[in-house]
Amino acid sequence: MKFKAIFFDRDNTLTYFNQEKVRWQNETVASWSGKPLELPYEKMMELFSQASEGRTPWYRNLEDEREFFRRYYKYLLLGEGVTEDVDERAGLLFRELWCNNDRVLFPETVEVLEYFHKRGYRMGVISDTSPSLQYTLEQLGIAKYFSSFTASSLVGAGKPSPIIYNAALASLGVTAEESIYVDDYPPEADGARELGFTSFIIDRKGQYGGKWAIASLTELIRFVESAENESD
Repeated sequence: MKFKAIFFDRDNTLTYFNQEKVRWQNETVASWSGKPLELPYEKMMELFSQASEGRTPWYRNLEDEREFFRRYYKYLLLGEGVTEDVDERAGLLFRELWCNNDRVLFPETVEVLEYFHKRGYRMGVISDTSPSLQYTLEQLGIAKYFSSFTASSLVGAGKPSPIIYNAALASLGVTAEESIYVDDYPPEADGARELGFTSFIIDRKGQYGGKWAIASLTELIRFVESAENESD
């Protein structure tokens, strides 16, 4: 079969979070609050709710997102009991952490993107994230490979809703059957497959297994070359 398009998730598929930034955040906030910083999922979601201050959606564009995260870091400090120089310190966290080398590319990412780009594939990113999706990939030097950036916050639906996948397909003018998708989260990879994508789960740690699990993005190259040979 000849595919026309390939879509990728961003986090933990093309990129991973910079752990140096995470350590800096934890150590900095702890130095101000006098206690270790713990941010479980539930606590983070509560901070997001506070930072939204009743706005729905939380952000509609990049400037909305900037203001949201300035508030987020302020509420984070207040929740940790920091009362001195809160606005100044929240501003420091924002400048250091928001879209500032906060993600790193996996070693094979550029090689794989180059492969599909050179072969004329239409390429897109589908991510449960904010309006800064394209901006973060520009910082990493890989936005140039993509013609489509489908962010849940702008579409109004997250994966595995068909709404976000269909929005991505429409943005490139392709069908699911003509497209490959890669995600690190099984329900989201499965959701794309149910729509007709040839959908892979990137399983670098060997957690999932199964027919559609790949340990590296480079396995996509072998897959499409095999598929093309079979169709000749």
